[in-house]
Parts: sequence; structure tokens; C-alpha cells
Amino acid sequence: MAEDKQNNQEDSENIEITPGSEQFGKMVFRLNNDVNAENLSILNYNGAELEQIQDGVYAQPAFVSDDFNLFFVVTQLIGDDWIVAFSKATIENGNEITDLSDPLPTGEGLNLLGQVSADDANKLLSYFGTLADAKRGEWRLIE
Repeated sequence: MAEDKQNNQEDSENIEITPGSEQFGKMVFRLNNDVNAENLSILNYNGAELEQIQDGVYAQPAFVSDDFNLFFVVTQLIGDDWIVAFSKATIENGNEITDLSDPLPTGEGLNLLGQVSADDANKLLSYFGTLADAKRGEWRLIE
């Protein structure tokens, strides 16, 4: 029985959080290094580049369509940690960004995108996997 209890504890510590789940919505992608002009380009996605929209806040399109627009927002959201979050955007006149929502946890943004385009959500998930494999960041569960 003691062995079963130990196995259960190990299993609960190694639970895989599935994209699309409520738990995944609480995940953030934390970068391992501060963001600056020299390393900004490593975060480029799909040919787009991060642009500084205010001091210490960078944004770039992640997914743009007629009725749903999602942007990366990279900033220090949790203490000194640099986080890649998402923001829903309002675009008018074809290219004018008129509003960005408050930042959404990385997982929540991916879950929202998954409801609109599962293929694009999977591409973004792969992008984050590449960053993690290159030791540029890691997934964290926020409480």
C-alpha cells in the first residue's frame, strides 16, 4: 500500500496538462532571459517581429482574421519574470490596431485560438515547444 501511495504522489506531480483544458488556460510561458534589443528577434513568429509598444512591453501579431485577432504580448507580468502572454486585438481599417485587451495567460490565449483555428493553435504550441527545447523558456502553472 505504501508503494501505491508513493506512485499516486509521483503521478500527480507529473500530470500532463492538455491544451484546450481549463488547467491549460492557467499556464504561462516564462522566458529564461530578459528581453532586449539584442535578443528580441529570437521570439519572432511567422515572419512577424516584436515591436516595442511602450517601455518594456513588446507585441506582434500571432493570428489575424476578420473576426478574431490575437497578439503576443511580451513583458514582465509576474515579478521580474518575462512572460509571453496574449492579447485580443481590435483592428480597424484593415491595419489600425485600436485596442488591445488586458494580457491573457499563454494557455488561455491558445485555448481561445483553438476554438477558432485548431491548426493555428497547434502551430503556436509547436513554436513554444521550439523555444522550450532551445532552453529559451518554460511552461509554468499560475495559481
